[in-house]
Amino acid sequence: MQFPVQLAPKGLHRRPLQALRCNEVTPSRGPRDREKAKRVPEQGTSVGGRRLAAELRRLRERAGFTGEEVSQRLGWSGSKLSRIERHHIGVKQADLGKLLALYEVDEGYRDELLALASESRQKGLPQKAAARFPQVATYVYAEAEAESVCNWEPQVVPGLLQTPEYARAVAELWPSMFPGPATETDRRVEARLLRQQLLTREPPLQLSVVMDESVLRRRFGDNIVMRQQLEHLALASQLPNVEARVFPLDREHSALPIGAFSYMRFMRIHAVPRQDMVSVERLDGDYDLEDEEQTYKYRVAFDYLVRWSLDPEQSRALITAAARDDWR
Repeated sequence: MQFPVQLAPKGLHRRPLQALRCNEVTPSRGPRDREKAKRVPEQGTSVGGRRLAAELRRLRERAGFTGEEVSQRLGWSGSKLSRIERHHIGVKQADLGKLLALYEVDEGYRDELLALASESRQKGLPQKAAARFPQVATYVYAEAEAESVCNWEPQVVPGLLQTPEYARAVAELWPSMFPGPATETDRRVEARLLRQQLLTREPPLQLSVVMDESVLRRRFGDNIVMRQQLEHLALASQLPNVEARVFPLDREHSALPIGAFSYMRFMRIHAVPRQDMVSVERLDGDYDLEDEEQTYKYRVAFDYLVRWSLDPEQSRALITAAARDDWR
């Protein structure tokens, strides 16, 4: 299975590389603080539900209602509103209209929320990837909705930049330790390759990665797999929406002794904001952080890693040299 990276024509992706930094905070949410409405990103539909759920809770609190008071006024069961606000269930269009009327949301913003709810029910890339490997569903939905992702990887090539053969070599480790269905490896790889379409959607995901230099030396698969992976990585790093850096082993300032994480920032969709999110990898699955005090620490950590890593051109040269010299 081939996965060539085609360099985008000049001018296709308008956002400059400087914007890939994670050193800005998503603006605080406010009912009157609106930007031009944007649709859910192409191939990222059905991911606005969590955003909508969080906004409904904010609107309820702004209106001064408790969940119990809303349920009583609308004649709902005590758990229905809680499940909607926690995104455990979707919200029907008629129920959404009742909530927005009760919260006295103005007509313009109500239309934006109704449009977001409608688009969130459409099927798209996240559903396809999550169907193949449900264990990554939460991460896949967030990644598909993100405007930018800043990713630190101390052990493997970032998933969005992996070749099918390298991805398979990584995925094959799990069944050897934790036996599961015979199709698990295939489903892991298929989900990963589907996610890579985010880099070529319109607008494309803005991706900034920092990898430890040991990633270039650590074997997954045979020499051919490793050489082709690093060649692919060097090529992908030339995409205008991708910035790849390597943190060298001999730096005076050492890499941070922390595991892999992804810092995600989100654009406003139909004037509805979403807070920054960090996904941290661990053995039994990722866990997500959205509290601003917690995400701030990871933003500072990523800035440190960027500051002391090689610049993109130096990193590309090191990746190319490793492919040529280490994996002949």
